[in-house]
Amino acid sequence: MAAEAPTASRPRLGLGLGGRWTRFTVRRGGRLLVSLFVLVTAAFLMIHLVPGDPVRAALGTTAPADLVEARRHELGLDDPLLTQYLNYLGGLFRGDLGESIQTQLPVGETIGRRLGATVSLGLLAFALALLIAVPLGVAVAVATRRGRRQRTSLGFASGSVVIGSIPDFLIGVVLVAVFAVGLGWLPVAGREDGAASYVLPVLALAIGPAAVLARIVRVEMTSVLESDHVRTARAKRLPARRIHLVHALPNAVTATLTLGGMLLASMVAGTVLVENVFAWPGLGSKIVESIVTKDYPVVQGTVLVYGVIVLVVNTLVDVALTLLDPRSTIGEA
Repeated sequence: MAAEAPTASRPRLGLGLGGRWTRFTVRRGGRLLVSLFVLVTAAFLMIHLVPGDPVRAALGTTAPADLVEARRHELGLDDPLLTQYLNYLGGLFRGDLGESIQTQLPVGETIGRRLGATVSLGLLAFALALLIAVPLGVAVAVATRRGRRQRTSLGFASGSVVIGSIPDFLIGVVLVAVFAVGLGWLPVAGREDGAASYVLPVLALAIGPAAVLARIVRVEMTSVLESDHVRTARAKRLPARRIHLVHALPNAVTATLTLGGMLLASMVAGTVLVENVFAWPGLGSKIVESIVTKDYPVVQGTVLVYGVIVLVVNTLVDVALTLLDPRSTIGEA
């Protein structure tokens, strides 16, 4: 009889954990759907709140009125707002983002040609930021724990705040002036020079977030280094490298991962300005070009893609945090 008790209790524990995971999945999925609905609605309304006539801008001020009206009818812009919204939703379900007013090409095709350049730029910048921030934050935390090396601590804190507050595009301008125009080591703009073309825009995107992330890594690592389990590891006279990398670093990952996911989303969005500094053939330069020419369907589709990327990244961060610490995250969901 005594041996049967644990067996009987296990299904209840399993069902309890499964129920928590189910609630977590439903709630996170619900939040994602609501966010997507708000994003789609905002992207649709944006084209109608911006002043000016995109058809007139595309055809020119001298175009006959009947030609403008015919083009507006062809694009469905003379339909009631609700009808346009429902047609827009229907198009999204079919994978149709509309048609460019300027080029008459499908918006999805235009975005597809440039999406890879933007995503590769954002991911490389994020990887570089991690490669800089994590070792730097850990090294400073180890060097300055328990109040040691006050000058190093103050210099790191001040420097990371200053660097993290500089806009990405301004860093990009400085990098171009020094390494492209001044020294001539790297290409000024474009993507035609292969790997060398990535160096300056990736640096421009990565430097600021790396400084912010390094500061967070340092704070979290300093806290973990004073925890009981790290003190126990020191009492066992384990090697310092093992203590720092095996016992301390994994416990400092949670906050770093949370901020890192937010930084990745902001990096992708930050490509809008950086791409224009370096004439990068991505979504960022395209959206600015489309705003200037009032090609609102392209602007609408690009904003929607940026928003979806941000929402997906944030959702993946939530899932990753749950896998690392299911008790706290599932409980809060």
